Amino acid sequence: MRAIIDTNVLIAALLWRGPPHALLEQIRSSTVSLVSSPALLAEFADVIGRSKFDAILTETNTSRERSLAEVRRLAEVIDPPPLPQPVCRDPDDDQVLALAIAAKVEFIVSGDNDLLSLGSFEGIPIIAPAEAVRRIG
Repeated sequence: MRAIIDTNVLIAALLWRGPPHALLEQIRSSTVSLVSSPALLAEFADVIGRSKFDAILTETNTSRERSLAEVRRLAEVIDPPPLPQPVCRDPDDDQVLALAIAAKVEFIVSGDNDLLSLGSFEGIPIIAPAEAVRRIG
């Protein structure tokens, strides 16, 4: 089973417990294959670099570098062509949709309402972390 895990969910998975973390455990155990792109990895590095995560990184005894290294280790990285025309309210989210098509994933997991509001794209479900955990079973 191949999936894209949006940046917001990956951050939550690495730093807290709950459905995003359960999903990360499925990726670590190879039940789910994580697919990413250079653009999503750059976004992840940018977001986890924000100072608002300093305290939780210290509390969980991890670092930005280790978090990024783990995501890179776990992910199959594909550089997809852009969509022919914009789809999302947030143009940055179009890169997630382009990757989904290029990688032929089973689903996209996100906490982003701009993506979740689509429901699906080209037959690929866009679901919240709890739904992904439920589907993986």
